Amino acid sequence: MAVTRLFGSSVKRREDPRLITGRAMYTDDVKLPGMAYMAILRSPYAHARITRLDTSRASKQPGVLAVYTGKDIDGKLNPMPCAWLPKDSDLKVPPYRALALDTVRFTGDGVAAVVATSAYIAHDALDLIDVDYEQLPVVTEQTAAVAAGAPQLHEDAPGNQAMHWRLGGGDVDSAFRDAEVVVRQRIVQQRLVPNAMETRGTVAQWDPGMGELTMYNTSQNPHIARFISSVVTGIPENKIRVIARDVGGGFGSKIPVYPGDMLTAFAARELDRPVKWVETRRENFVATIHGRDHVQEVELAARKDGTVTGLRVKAWANLGAYLSMAAPGVPTWLFGTMVTGCYTIPNFAVDVFGVFTNTTPVDAYRGAGRPEAAFLIERMMDLLAVELKMDPVDLRRKNFISKDAFPYTAASTLQYDSGDYDMTLDKALEAVDYKALRREQEEGRKQGRYLGIGLSTYVEVCGLGPSAAAGAMGFQGGLWEPATVRVLATGKALVYTGTNPHGQGEETTFAQIVGEELGLPIEDIEVIHGDTAQISMGWGTYGSRTTAVGGSAIILAARKVRDKASKLAAHLLEAAPEDIVFDQGRFSVKGSPARAKTIQDIALMANVAWDMPEGMAPGLEESHFYDPVNFTFPFGAHICVVDVDADTGEVHIRRYVAVDDCGLVINPMIVDGQVHGGVAQGIGQALYEGAIYDEGGQLITGSMMDYTVPNSTQIPTIETIRTETPSPVNPLGLKGVGETGTIASTEAVVNAVADALAPFGIHHLEMPMTPERVWRTIEDAKRQSGTTPATPGR
Repeated sequence: MAVTRLFGSSVKRREDPRLITGRAMYTDDVKLPGMAYMAILRSPYAHARITRLDTSRASKQPGVLAVYTGKDIDGKLNPMPCAWLPKDSDLKVPPYRALALDTVRFTGDGVAAVVATSAYIAHDALDLIDVDYEQLPVVTEQTAAVAAGAPQLHEDAPGNQAMHWRLGGGDVDSAFRDAEVVVRQRIVQQRLVPNAMETRGTVAQWDPGMGELTMYNTSQNPHIARFISSVVTGIPENKIRVIARDVGGGFGSKIPVYPGDMLTAFAARELDRPVKWVETRRENFVATIHGRDHVQEVELAARKDGTVTGLRVKAWANLGAYLSMAAPGVPTWLFGTMVTGCYTIPNFAVDVFGVFTNTTPVDAYRGAGRPEAAFLIERMMDLLAVELKMDPVDLRRKNFISKDAFPYTAASTLQYDSGDYDMTLDKALEAVDYKALRREQEEGRKQGRYLGIGLSTYVEVCGLGPSAAAGAMGFQGGLWEPATVRVLATGKALVYTGTNPHGQGEETTFAQIVGEELGLPIEDIEVIHGDTAQISMGWGTYGSRTTAVGGSAIILAARKVRDKASKLAAHLLEAAPEDIVFDQGRFSVKGSPARAKTIQDIALMANVAWDMPEGMAPGLEESHFYDPVNFTFPFGAHICVVDVDADTGEVHIRRYVAVDDCGLVINPMIVDGQVHGGVAQGIGQALYEGAIYDEGGQLITGSMMDYTVPNSTQIPTIETIRTETPSPVNPLGLKGVGETGTIASTEAVVNAVADALAPFGIHHLEMPMTPERVWRTIEDAKRQSGTTPATPGR
């Protein structure tokens, strides 16, 4: 039964049946006649010269079709490009080749590729490639990499410095000179592995007669993949088709185009047969991008009444061995512009140093720069509250941007669109009964029970666009989106979008938008995405932009369709256009509701064109290109309540309440799902996850045996509440929600644990807060203080 009101309804996700019944089409499901298979030999060393590379034994193996080395592709494949080049940052972009020529710079760097008649033969043949390496000194940590005498990765990046980027506002030096109190903290954002359920892969097919390349690719942005593929392979962009049907998770890791993708295309063209490459999980750990990895020195200046007057940040961002596609933009514009958070901090300065190390390249991971910024300011607010002996709630309220101040131009030059930060905080405090929790905490501490309450009041920037801003920030592309809405003669609608949803639910929400605008049943609407041959252009799905930008293009295209349909209805009903009333798919004459035509009637006539107004073209199809006038700024308040066992270091999350405001909500159930997923990943960073390299540059957390991704038993029930503050910058009034949970949750958990351990004099812990780390921190605090707080039974 059709839902009368689609916008705002919890319609079940239409994409789910094929996903949960095994009928989805992922890249590895693509099977083409005569298909060959590729495997990549990866360096076992983090830094070494290749002194001998002999592929003869592998080449002679039955079933092996070709073996390629860096010399074989040199001059045939261009280096992998970097697509975000922040201005005035002295950015260095060393060549990032699909296969190393003479030096490998991280464990997992490609050395050779084998193509064979089966994947098993290809992988077995890797063992027959003989390589001799001369090991070189290794550096994996960014502050060590910029120290004097550190091993150098690239000749054209002295001191391993990839860039130095600055942003500031006000007079930060005066703010600190006049401050009545200053708090300082070194903050480490550990490296994370995205670990999408589907590893990366490509199937490439070359048509020599037409000179065309078709690529099935695990991509969040197939049109960008098409462009980058043209740049690397030299094949004209109009001769490349990229298809990204179902993508099994991305979290930012499938934004970049990778060397493996380009090697697959190269092999298909060279061999004139389809070639498939799908990475193993081990490859996914070492060769797919990692996320986060910041070291930050932070200072916060304030008056004794709690008014924050200044913020100073110095950050070293580990970018890995090479610059991934969007890497320089993440720790600069996506981080530096948001460090002041939802507070009126008039003076701030950010210095970011991008650093090369012998590690896997780092790029966007869910939130991408915004989690690092939110964590920083929320941790500092809690530390300031401790210093001033203020309740962290009162300190936040004192410094909030007032709801009457919007649109608010922050010191960072961004204009926040709308907000009511007190409202979301009030709802969160009410949900957990904050005052009762504080009383319970006080009583529990007397009995050796350590309850902690962690707050996170966040704002983020998303809905990435407008294109002019992207250009000013050094992004090498636009951020507009196209949409086409086509209503067929039978009343069925096709919706074409340049975004590429891969789990966010837009096949449902986009159909809800069009169904609401045209009065069509949602079952009659098909959303088409992920194929560059069917959609003119698109800038992809990332930065919580898909609905805010792509959805805005769709609603404006749908309104054009409705306007045309209304004019045709007026002609058929012999009425003036201004007398036509539209309601739930029905066009009627004002004052004569019985004189009416349905949207299906109009679609049939528009497509057969038997009786059209003079000058009206046949068909019921419209397109719109939408370039937003501003970003959007979701916000909210999350509260985490934990119990910490001081004897074991175990952290138990008792409650997690998330109050989020992402503007107007199309589908509440999908919004809740996005928040749940984001919070789970944020909890993962706070308590469990962390990529660790040893001194030789080996990733010792390079499998699911060693890298902890939280499972359902480790994630609490997430209580979701929402407020709706419309955004004035797009026609939907929404803001984006795909990353809010990740951006808000990590600091809520860390703040809660630090709050629980305050009786021990502990106010900051590094992540992940494993039981061992928490226990050792408690034991160290006991030894240093010489006292032991109360414990149960003592």
